[in-house]
Formats: sequence, C-alpha cells, structure tokens
Amino acid sequence: MNINPRVALVHDYLNEFGGAERVLLALSEIWPEAPIYTAFYAKHSSAWERFSGRDIRVSWFHCLPFHEQLASPLRFVAPLIWNSFDFSDYDLVLSSANWFITKGLKKRPNAIEICYCHTPPRYLYGYPTSVEWRRYWPVRIYGEIIAHFLRLYDFGAAQRVDHFVANSKNVAKRIEKFYRREAVVIYPPVEINSKFEISAKRTDRRNSKLGNYYLVVSRIVGGKGLELAVEAANRLGITLKIVGKSAGWGSAGTRLRQMAGRTVEFLGEVTDERLAKLYAGARAFLATAEDEDFGITPVEAMACGTPVVAFRGGGYPESVVEGKTGVFFDDYSVDGLVTAIKKFEVRSSEFKKSVILKQAERFSKERFKREIVEFVQQSLTSKH
Repeated sequence: MNINPRVALVHDYLNEFGGAERVLLALSEIWPEAPIYTAFYAKHSSAWERFSGRDIRVSWFHCLPFHEQLASPLRFVAPLIWNSFDFSDYDLVLSSANWFITKGLKKRPNAIEICYCHTPPRYLYGYPTSVEWRRYWPVRIYGEIIAHFLRLYDFGAAQRVDHFVANSKNVAKRIEKFYRREAVVIYPPVEINSKFEISAKRTDRRNSKLGNYYLVVSRIVGGKGLELAVEAANRLGITLKIVGKSAGWGSAGTRLRQMAGRTVEFLGEVTDERLAKLYAGARAFLATAEDEDFGITPVEAMACGTPVVAFRGGGYPESVVEGKTGVFFDDYSVDGLVTAIKKFEVRSSEFKKSVILKQAERFSKERFKREIVEFVQQSLTSKH
C-alpha cells in the first residue's frame, strides 16, 4: 500500500458555499496538497472565497462566456467535461458528487475512485429541484429528452466507481435503487467546535430577550418548502427570519417576498459569526424540505442548542430526535407545520440544551475526517 497516495479531489463546480462545499473543504483540509478539479468556478463567490488559496483546476467549460448561466441548459456536456480530465497521475480520486454527474472518472487501472455522493442528481430521478424547469412545455420536453440520455450515462458512470460513500441512509437507499450499488454512510461534517459552539455557550435560552423568533437557513430556491414556513408564520403571526440568497433561474425569491407578511424578515447572506448568533437565539429552527438529502442546517441549529421543527422525511429523521431535540410533522402542508409549531410551543420547556448539543456532536467535522481517513485507508489496503 502506498502510505502517501497521490490524491485528486473532484467537485461539481464552485459558485456558492453550501453543504456539499463544506464536505469539499473538510476533504481539502485532510489532503491540503491535493488539487481540486471542477467544471468551473464563480470568482468572488462565497465558494471562491473559501477555496481561492487551493490548487483549483477548471475544465474547458470555464472558458465559455456566461458559463454559470449555461451550466443548467447545457447539462448534457457533463460527460465531455469530466472525460476531458486525465487522472492517471493519481492513486486516489475522491469526488464530491451531486448535480453534475461527477463520477466514473478516467484513472489508472490500479487507482481507486471513491465517490462521496450527496445524492444521485435529483433532476434525473423525479425529486424536487431548485429550478422549476417543468413549468413550461418546451423546456420540459427538452429536459426530459436530455435527462433520458443522462440517466443512461449516470448509471454507466456509477458502475465505474470503486466505492460509494453516502451522506445519509436516505441517499444510500437512492444509490442502491438507481445504481444498484451499496454505499457506506458517513455523515457530512458540521462545525460543532467553532463559532457555533462558542455562540451556544454564550447564549442563555432562559433569557426573555431570546427565543422570540423562528429561523430558516436555506438558499431561496424551489424544493425547500420555504412557502410552508412563510405561510405558517403569516397564519400564526410569529416572527420568522430567513437567512440565504436567491439562486438559480427560479422565481422562488420573488414569490416568497410577495406572500410574506409583516412578521417575515429576509436577511440574505450573513457572516458565520452572525449566523451562529441567529441559530443560538432562535426559538426553534424550521426544516421544511419534503425530501432533503441529509440536511446540515438542522444539525448546525442543534450545535447551538436550538431545537428543530422538521418534516418527517428525507434525511431529517437521521439527525433530529423526536421529543428530545425537536418535533416532527407528517402532513406535508401548511396545516401540518402549523400544528407542529403549536405542539412545539406546548412542549418547548421539555427540550434540554445539553441533550441537543450532545446529539449535534455526533456530526462533528473531527468525526467526519476520522471516518473518511479510515475508509480511504481500508480501501487502499484492500486494493493492494
């Protein structure tokens, strides 16, 4: 076994800093000398700020004018993008794969490819997406034709992967269903021992000045259930703060602002320090996506000692514990969320900060790094 394997990291693209990019950041901290191959990056974006000091290697697609805007309509070029890279110099190719079919890469026969799969591409397999591309029939027809051929490619690419790692049991089931492959589950990293923990320690939830608002942290896009949160806040007259910016081609941001009442506040992007304070000061965090792959933001909320009101679906049941760190709702509707918030209000005194913090520790970055390194070492040993 090569005790110092040559490692390449691969990621869809770098245009925003979300859960997938937090995984990539942790991987780049484990292997700081490893170059990061990506389709393109958006300079001065939140992702670029985090990775600008790394060895970033972009594809030919990055040289196209308006490449950010073209990525979605020209998604059929994904095979050409990844096949244009040559990974023959590396012992290990570790991909962070989500939307852009980032798997099945060209490598040496004795090299290993490990795919950390955030989810099989949602638009290929009928899951809600951030872009409302099915609304208009010409786009829908075009999209369905492209999706048919990309599904064939995606399945073939998945068979060339040596090992799959899923970010949740929920995603592992999708990998088994769509790729007929088994996956080891390693939950993504959450910044437990950082500003979140510091903020949580400084925040006394018994203080009457705190806990007077509910919080959502999400990109302002479709498929996140943000309409439920806004309408529930309108109906109950509760204060709702929404952190995140609009992304993609959808009209979710405009629609949400039009339907928001006077108790709903859109904060846009905020610094990590302010985000930690918002998490720690919230009465509860609302997790409203119908089928979230895993869901890092509820864990970040719990890392600040804040309970969660979540839909019982997707990856949320893997992190939130009913009655101990939050409450669930099963009826995916405004009525269902309203009922859950009322239930939480009745039981709010039952949630203990120490219990919530302990649950969040299960998803720490240190734990993620340890499990990834152990899995990589086992994979390299078994290969040789």
